[in-house]
Amino acid sequence: MRILFATHEEKTHFLGMVPLAWAAHNAGHEVLVASQPALTDVIVSTGLTAVPVGRDHTLHRLLQLAAESGSRELDYDLSGDRPEKLTWEYLTAGYEEWVRWWWKIINDPMIDDLTDLCRSWRPDLVIWESLTFAAPIAARASGAAHARFVWSSDLCARLRAHYLRLKGLRPPAEQVDVLAAWLGDRAAAAGVPYSEELTRGQFTIDHVPPSLRLEVDLDYVPLRFVPYNGRSVVPRWLRTPPERPRVCLTLGTSSIERLGGYAVPVQELLDSLAELDAEIVVTLPREQQAALREVPANTRVFDFVPLNALAATCDVVVNHAGPGTVFTALAHGVPQLLLPYYIFDAPVLSEGLAKHGAGLTIPSHEVTGPAVCDAVRRLLDEPSFRQRAEELRRENRAAPSPDEVTRQLEELVSRTEETCAS
Repeated sequence: MRILFATHEEKTHFLGMVPLAWAAHNAGHEVLVASQPALTDVIVSTGLTAVPVGRDHTLHRLLQLAAESGSRELDYDLSGDRPEKLTWEYLTAGYEEWVRWWWKIINDPMIDDLTDLCRSWRPDLVIWESLTFAAPIAARASGAAHARFVWSSDLCARLRAHYLRLKGLRPPAEQVDVLAAWLGDRAAAAGVPYSEELTRGQFTIDHVPPSLRLEVDLDYVPLRFVPYNGRSVVPRWLRTPPERPRVCLTLGTSSIERLGGYAVPVQELLDSLAELDAEIVVTLPREQQAALREVPANTRVFDFVPLNALAATCDVVVNHAGPGTVFTALAHGVPQLLLPYYIFDAPVLSEGLAKHGAGLTIPSHEVTGPAVCDAVRRLLDEPSFRQRAEELRRENRAAPSPDEVTRQLEELVSRTEETCAS
């Protein structure tokens, strides 16, 4: 088959797709990765073949401007699940904001060019990152089957299902649907009729462990999470087992690249973690390292360490609740302390992990050095956290591997084609 992986320019979302893309390539399928030009070097660095489409979006700049002005980048939170909050009025206003200030901005610059690519290359299957709504339009315009690839908790599908239930209770004249209107308009321009398939795919590939997965009534294809950190070199020091418990502190790259800083006080965390009889390994960009007042004696700071190799040696991982980091630690059965930012998937992942007993969580706006130190000490001292993290590791290992899912794709595509033909 010809398989096209499609994503807007977002490195962390794309990296989770790489193991499946390589499995498809190694199985003999033709594989291309389409994204906006800014992601081309990242794609090529994985060894996959890139096809730049459209123009780069401007969302990053808008987020930076919002951060500089002190405002929250989006007022409406996709992660909420309380019915008393998720009213028709709240969700209607939320969709207005999400579509106008997020989904249109990242998708509109690539829809036409991606559609042209699909019509000329004729893929059998398009696998699309879950916010890249340009891809299902392009897939249907070329007659290809298409599947969503969710990189974290499937908040969009859960919220969409709730919204559609509320919409069905409104009088016809009040059934406003900003997402359907926008996608319907873009689909019509490509000769494609609108259906909810454009928001949820014909099936969805999901690597979230079952215990952390949201309850959504869709066709899911489970996938084992395989950590991938990009081009990496394992340093010599990491090949030697630590003499003391090892704690990793990593806060990701998105806060620096997108928002200009971290949501937690890094120096205060290091000062408090200095009290522990543990080796603290911190990954921090060099410009952030230069801003540190001092590095405690029990702390080692690096600008980059391949997390997959590092997590395998750790007793605790402290992080920002980014899905790539969370699932990498889970793949090694390591307890975590999550310090989530207030929006999107981070609070949901954090709540799920803590509820399962595989870690603890402190919202970023409540983080203090002593609180983090106390939480890490608990994670080190109480065996139950490691035991529950091991349960999640076994869940992940029990899921079909990328090779196994690749073998399912032909059957799924064939089944989809038969359904469309009938």
